Amino acid sequence: MTAPTRELQLLEIFVALADSLVDDFHVVDLLQRLVDECISLFDAAAAGILLLGPSDELEVIVSTSERSELVELMQLRVGAGPCVEAATTGEVVSVDDIEAIADRWPAFAADARASGFSSIHAIPLRLRDSTLGSLNLLRDEPGALNAADAAAARALADIATISILQQRLVEESELAQAQLQRALDSRVVIEQAKGYLAQRQNIDMDEAFARIRSHARST
Repeated sequence: MTAPTRELQLLEIFVALADSLVDDFHVVDLLQRLVDECISLFDAAAAGILLLGPSDELEVIVSTSERSELVELMQLRVGAGPCVEAATTGEVVSVDDIEAIADRWPAFAADARASGFSSIHAIPLRLRDSTLGSLNLLRDEPGALNAADAAAARALADIATISILQQRLVEESELAQAQLQRALDSRVVIEQAKGYLAQRQNIDMDEAFARIRSHARST
């Protein structure tokens, strides 16, 4: 079977996001698909989304890799970094080379380097004056997104934001927040399962996470 072209892949994710405006959907599943697609669409090593939780605190809601989750969680720990800034200011934050921000965000720069990342593009999930979080693309190599990729990523973030807000309006904010809270609560169980699997099968945490996701999807 022929692999879909990049243009077709981009069109399909736009259609999926647009369909969420008229059909029932689960917000976490939609955001997970979005970050999964971003890996190949934008030549990223990892992607993740920070989202405001029920208590108005930023949380990592989905990620493609434990590496990206680790970096974003550490941003939350220190309360600073490109992803947090994009989510709190509503402005795109692009870092072409992690080394260039070592003075501004030393803790984040150190965590990113330790995780093998060299550049990051953080896009706010924003509609007018409302900023819900950020879509974050992390790369292993330094360099900026080209203009076309940056525009496409911003468009995906914008329509994802509309989808989230639409669901909150249609299904009421309590239901949307409950879904997000369940996803956050499940991280405790997932972390335990990852550690157990990694130890029993002598594999790293990324591989343990991948196997758990694969099993969950297939069953």
